[in-house]
Order: sequence, then C-alpha cells, then structure tokens
Amino acid sequence: MSKSIVIKNVHIPKYNDDVDVLIEKKIISSISEEEDGDLVIDGTGKYLIPGFVNTHTHAAMSLFRGYADDLTLQEWLNDNIWPLESKLTARDVYWGTKLACLEMIKSGTIAFNDMYFFMESAADAVREMGIKATLSYGLIDLGDRDKLELEKQKTKDFINYVKDFELIKPALGPHSVYTVSQEGLSWCAKISKKLDVPVHIHLAETESEMKDFKKEFPEYSNISDYLNETDLLNRRLLSAHCVWLEELDIINLGNSDGVVSHNPASNMKLGVGKPMNYEMMVENDVMVTLGTDGCASNNNLDMLESVKIAALQQKLGGDPTLMTAEEAYDMITKNGALALDTGGGVISEGMAADVILVDKGVRGTPGHNPISDIVYSLQGGDVTDVIINGRLVMRDRYVDGEEEIIKESTAIAKKLVKAVK
Repeated sequence: MSKSIVIKNVHIPKYNDDVDVLIEKKIISSISEEEDGDLVIDGTGKYLIPGFVNTHTHAAMSLFRGYADDLTLQEWLNDNIWPLESKLTARDVYWGTKLACLEMIKSGTIAFNDMYFFMESAADAVREMGIKATLSYGLIDLGDRDKLELEKQKTKDFINYVKDFELIKPALGPHSVYTVSQEGLSWCAKISKKLDVPVHIHLAETESEMKDFKKEFPEYSNISDYLNETDLLNRRLLSAHCVWLEELDIINLGNSDGVVSHNPASNMKLGVGKPMNYEMMVENDVMVTLGTDGCASNNNLDMLESVKIAALQQKLGGDPTLMTAEEAYDMITKNGALALDTGGGVISEGMAADVILVDKGVRGTPGHNPISDIVYSLQGGDVTDVIINGRLVMRDRYVDGEEEIIKESTAIAKKLVKAVK
C-alpha cells in the first residue's frame, strides 16, 4: 500500500496563505490549514506547482548534447546527427533516454511526448525512472512502399509492447510530411482513430520545408488541406514547431482542435528564420504547449529556460503584452497536461498528484508575482522535490541511481562519436 505524503506550510500561487497539501492514492486528496501523512515534507519558502509537461522531445538525443553545435540545419542533420543515429543500438537508446528522464525530473518535468527509434528500450527506461510519457516510434518511409510495411510493423509492435505500462501511453509518430508518404500518413490517421491515440508529427519547421511541399504537391493550396486529406487534421494531432504555417493553416488547426508544441529554443538555435505566430494561434483557439526538442538542438531539457525564451521571443517584435507570464505558465502546466492527458496540470483536490516543489530563494524574492517569478526568474535547478503519480521521485534534488546513469550514458556517447570519426 502506497504511503501518503503531506507537504507542510507550502505556498500555492494564487492562494492567500501557506497551506498543507495531502497526497493519497496518486491524487491530491486535500488542501487545508492542517494535514497529516505518512511522509512529511517541509514546504516552507517553496512554491507547490504542477509539474511541467514537455510536449516534444527526442529523449535519447541527450547523448548528442554539444556534439554538433552552430551549424546549418542541413549540415547538422546530414553530416552529423544522422551518421550518429545510424550507429545507435537499443542499449544506447535505453541509457540516453534514462539520462533525459533524469534531467527532466531534476528540472521539474513530470511528463513528456517523445518520438524516436528503439522505442521499446526507451519505454523500459521511462518505466524505471517513474516519469509519465507519451511515446511513439518515429515512422519514416521516404516514399518506399516496402519500407512503409516494415515501419507499420515496428509501430504496431511498439504499441502492443507498452499497452500495459502504467505511466506510458502510445502514439503514432509519422516523422514529417517530407519523410512520410501520403499512404503512410493516412495509415497513421487510421490507426490513431481506431485506437484513439495521438499523432505526433514535425510540421512547418523551416521555410524550405514549406517551399518543397508546394513544389511536390501543387494541387493543395496549403499543408493543412493535405493533412486533412490524409485524415490527420483532428483533435488527436499534436504538431511540433509550426513556425512556417500560413494563416489558413492556423485557422484550420484551430477549427480541428489540433495541438501545437512550440519549441522556441530549438527553433532559435537551428535558425529556422522567425518566431512562431503565437498571436494568430491564440486568436484562432489553437492550444499551444511547449517542447524543448532534443538535446542536440537545444542542449538541455529545462522547461523553465524554454518557457522564458518563449515569452521573450514573442515580445521581440515590439509588443511586450504578447505571451504573458500567465499564458506561458499555462503552456507548461495545464495545456501540456491536457494535451497528453496526464490527469494533472492544476493544483486542486482530486487532480493527479504530479507536482513539484520550487525553492523561492534569491531569484523568487521579494515575490510580488509568483507566476511571473516562475516564468521569468526561477530555473530548473530551483526544483527541489518531484512527485509523479503520487510517488516521490526526487527528494532534496536527489534521484535514485543518478550516478550510474551519468556514468553509463557518458561512456556510450563517447563510443558513438568515436565510431563516426
């Protein structure tokens, strides 16, 4: 039987006074002036907030952190990342994913949305780390029908593999419009509808991607019409990047209840050309969430760093009211939780106990506006304790097994780089 946890004398943003919070049976069971529990955590001087949800990652790419920086996108991919990925083994992905999960937990992320290869090994790592995840095998067919059949089988095998994992949900993972055939996209849409699982795709990341699409498919006025033709344009679609979507694409996304994962740090580092049109997405009721992308194109998985970048980037054009701290905060908590159906995202009785404690410290002082402090001032290293699904997975900034994870993943990363040189 799981132990109850009580967090004493903690501050919840928007609450007038410090409170006690009781966690039982995987949920926030009570919030009041006085609670008792089996395990007591002192929350004095800390915020209790929902854990962060990262809606676009390639977790095992943590092995490539810092390997190919400051290059053009095509040079980065063609000459560096893809050669490394060709050497990956299932064991490599297992340890790379463990490293990513460790980093996410230590910076307050309680759930993430991932697409990669050797996903059974990734799922094993996620399960052992105790973090929530929506995982998909990255389907790429390059227009080759025989390859598509192999990719279909790998996708089905993975979905079957994780069907009984408690904290893991499967998704379909067609990599992108330019790497997956129309037949492949339609198949993903069919399976998504049949199983009622999400579809995770890269969309409109670069200008050249959109120009190439128009050349290859001149019969479609925009990329959202193409997605609609494949039956992907619906509430189950989660599209990463979306920087170069046209106005009609954004309108169509809003009308279809699709979700966008904004990845500003990765977009800036790879030089995709401009900020995402967040203002128009809000105007058209597109739910915007936040992703870090993989460590090879961001260098860390710290959601507090990425959310600050997201908010500041929108203001650069001259309107400081774009993407307020409140909106940015919702992106990494409530919106992300809704997108991945984690059951949390809000500190309220009856919600999933996916919560974190953040030390106010110097950066949170004097504390005029806790939400602004969280978005603009605090950092992932200020997270002290993490509770996922009612289980304490980080206590006083320590996660069980972190030394072994760092040792093994470092050795594997060096071996991979040596193999391609």
